Amino acid sequence: MKKEKGFLSIFKNEKPILGMLHLKGSDDEDVFERFKRELDIYVKGGVDAIIVENYFGRYNNLEKALAYVEQAKLDIPYGVNCLNVDQMGFELAEKYYASFVQLDSVVGHVRPRDEETLSAFFQLVRERYQGMILGGVRFKYQPVLSENSVEEDLKIAMTRCDAVCVTQDATGQETSMVKIRQFRAGLGDFPLIIGAGVTPANVEEQFKIADGAIVGSFFKDSYKDDGELSADHVKEMMDAVKHIRGEQV
Repeated sequence: MKKEKGFLSIFKNEKPILGMLHLKGSDDEDVFERFKRELDIYVKGGVDAIIVENYFGRYNNLEKALAYVEQAKLDIPYGVNCLNVDQMGFELAEKYYASFVQLDSVVGHVRPRDEETLSAFFQLVRERYQGMILGGVRFKYQPVLSENSVEEDLKIAMTRCDAVCVTQDATGQETSMVKIRQFRAGLGDFPLIIGAGVTPANVEEQFKIADGAIVGSFFKDSYKDDGELSADHVKEMMDAVKHIRGEQV
């Protein structure tokens, strides 16, 4: 989990696809059994990494899932997003050897008076945590309280994380090329990951600019976050990405 070669070095392939595990279920047992089925679909489907997130589940579901992943000794990296309590994401990543922590926002979501506190937080965790940080800027559902321009906040973000994640306004909503280009211009060659709305239809255009993508909603049978994970949709996406990479489908 060293940072010597940067965020993209943890993946075997260029333009990685990170499959999202949302921890949906009717009770704790159902969440865990569903999680294991979805993990199996992702691994067999050839995604480049997974992210375990308490999007539907609770903290205990998140920890149990990560313990399972750590014991499974996967051949792909995995990350964690502990929603709303960033510090616990770092605690879980350390405990279960996750390659990276995803944070929905690393800058601009707190009042300007609290940016100094946030800066101190990132200085602290980056000294202690040896893995990577994937950080959102102007991310879906996050408040924008910054008085800075997007470009100014992107410069700050590059000091707080190892890759920036960009989305539009909602889960599953396509991220506009205007916003993707704006972020690329502000980041230079710093890693840029698209966090929502990537599909086989738009991935080629978006990957001309971005370095990878998180996919959740498209992988569901309903193309919505609360649907059932579909092996066919995983295959469709990965076939499209393999075509972009020049790999045999």
